[in-house]
Amino acid sequence: MGLLGELLLLPVAPVRGTAWVLRQVLAEAERQYYDPSAITRELALLEERLIAGEIDEAEFDRREDELLDRLQRGQPPT
Repeated sequence: MGLLGELLLLPVAPVRGTAWVLRQVLAEAERQYYDPSAITRELALLEERLIAGEIDEAEFDRREDELLDRLQRGQPPT
């Protein structure tokens, strides 16, 4: 895009900058959400809560399935 185009789009520069920041934040949030080490830690904490009697077997199974689904979705396709 030439200089004239850049000048015409100057008023929307803050919007473009904000959109870029939001894309970066979303990408980082997804990276952390699907991080295998974070999911493994959550599984370990979930098991500790089950053993301590803080949650019942049904809650454990439900949450474990959710975490395992996240782990599977975060893996690259083979």
